[in-house]
Amino acid sequence: MANWYLQNGKDSDVVISSRVRLVRDLQGFRFLNKCSKEEQEKILAQVKEMVPSLGYGLKYINLEDIDDVTKLSLVEKHLISPEFVMESKGKKAILLNEEENICIMLNEEDHIKLQVFSSGQELENLMNLIVEIDEKLGEMLDYSYSEKFGYLTASPIDLGTGMRASVIVHLPALTITGNLAKVLRVVTNFGMSVKGIYGEGTQNQGDLYQISNNQTLGITEKEIIANVKNITEKIIEQERTARKMLTKNQLEIEDRVYRAFGTLTYARKISAEECRELLSEVKLGTDLGIIKELDDGKIKKLELYTKTGNLQKYVGKTLDGYEREIKRAEVIKQIVAE
Repeated sequence: MANWYLQNGKDSDVVISSRVRLVRDLQGFRFLNKCSKEEQEKILAQVKEMVPSLGYGLKYINLEDIDDVTKLSLVEKHLISPEFVMESKGKKAILLNEEENICIMLNEEDHIKLQVFSSGQELENLMNLIVEIDEKLGEMLDYSYSEKFGYLTASPIDLGTGMRASVIVHLPALTITGNLAKVLRVVTNFGMSVKGIYGEGTQNQGDLYQISNNQTLGITEKEIIANVKNITEKIIEQERTARKMLTKNQLEIEDRVYRAFGTLTYARKISAEECRELLSEVKLGTDLGIIKELDDGKIKKLELYTKTGNLQKYVGKTLDGYEREIKRAEVIKQIVAE
């Protein structure tokens, strides 16, 4: 079976993926910003020792043993954070399973960051999975915990549950109809965070946005999931309404998405940024049933294998910038023709 990021899930026309994460720190160790390398190594050793007992097919991998292209590919899949890779100081590792729907970062901002992933909207199932993993880990490791504040974390904004639930949503129709800013304002007014897919604000990144909870203290895990799910459902409704508006002028939307499809398919070289923007409109055209030459599976492949790191993994060699633009255009043609 294909990995989760190559599958479609519930409401995948709008919700690209879901993630739930928990941060935990260990009793008897300082928070990471004060932690010596010796302490960091002890944290890694403690976690590594219990990996076989944890299960889930997880493998322990030191970050320094991962080559740069593979690190970039993991960032592009949102399995690890850019900061985790860029901050060269310290001892770091990940626990990763073959399906890559579970990835645990060790010594990122906190000692342990548990993450579970799925395509589409699957927040409740992900919550059940991560709570199960967390309970197993908690039986083997001594978490920092306060009766008053809940789980103690490196950042005060994670106190309490330490849980963040997030979805990545594709909102091209709201952008085209000029309603995006209004919808995103409502989301933030409900106490949610809106970011670009790598966290760099809300600039256009192929009309993709990450919605997540802000509150972790004084609220239960189930309440967090319910709140994010409710907001997500409202966003889905608004985006689908905007798409219906676009189809009232069928010729215009057909012309728009097929122009994007033509450029994407017949370009001899293409940058990552242009590819991302064109793919947004091509996915819209495919979801609306206008572009018949593609299906959901091909869209998922195009979204993954045109990204810089995963493109190089796909072709099996390191490429410079100009070579990547040429090879990206070739890979697009290959996937479309499959």
